[in-house]
Amino acid sequence: MLRHPNPLADAAMTEAEDRGLVRLVQSGSKEALELLISRHQRWIYNIALRMVCLPQDAEDATQEILVKVLTKLSTFRGESQFRTWLYRLAVNHLLNMKRGQAEAKEWTFEDYGRELDHTPEDDLPAPDSERPDSQLLLQEAKIGCTSGMLLCLDREQRLVYVLGEIFGVTDRVGAELLDISRDSFRQKLARARRDLCSFMQGNCGLVKESNPCRCARKTQGFIKLGYVDPQNLLFARERITEVRDVAGKRSEQLDTLYDAYAEIHRSHPFQESPNFAGSLRALIDRAREFESVSTSGKTS
Repeated sequence: MLRHPNPLADAAMTEAEDRGLVRLVQSGSKEALELLISRHQRWIYNIALRMVCLPQDAEDATQEILVKVLTKLSTFRGESQFRTWLYRLAVNHLLNMKRGQAEAKEWTFEDYGRELDHTPEDDLPAPDSERPDSQLLLQEAKIGCTSGMLLCLDREQRLVYVLGEIFGVTDRVGAELLDISRDSFRQKLARARRDLCSFMQGNCGLVKESNPCRCARKTQGFIKLGYVDPQNLLFARERITEVRDVAGKRSEQLDTLYDAYAEIHRSHPFQESPNFAGSLRALIDRAREFESVSTSGKTS
């Protein structure tokens, strides 16, 4: 279970507590900073993970976002909700950051389909003391492949889909975070759903039995091609919290077919994030030491 409520819910119950922590941080409290970061780091990390696919790139993006939060927090004056201020900053960073390792390939749906077609098929390897069991390998392949599909959407489409379809953000909150109208958010979400689901309908055996691509038959090929490393699973865990369990339900009625396809992504793990609060506190201490040294040097 999460320690903190969902900050992306339509009526998130975090605002008063966040504002209280912000005031303490602005007064110099390191403890309040750590609490504030810990309330939001897991959500930011999981949004970033779905934008860049690879955990290391998501860690880097989250760290960069939180450093920006740290440097800009003194400018927050409470003229908007803290959630709006924080997640707009995160959204803008994710839309404009340097491409990560997975994004650098600039996948299109056509490219992705060809890559799947050319991936050799074979039975799953038998489990042994050196490998995780077959179900974990299958889960790793499934999550990795369906996460990779998101990279075929352009960044804005991907972000709208991640927020609106996977995390269940309403059009009101989505429009608030992207600073667009609710109509525009719904239109962008509809296009992203259509493009992704069209690809899945034509290729993915998870959504259509007549499609030849099967995770169980592709897993060994993914291992041979280096997409799945049995010694270093990036996504699969024996016990996981799924996105659907923490994001809550969307308030508006969803199209049954599109909702069924999105459920594949909602079943992905809601991952633990690294402890960014501790690293940011160390960053503050180093900055203050540098400032102290610089100040003493000028006065001597």
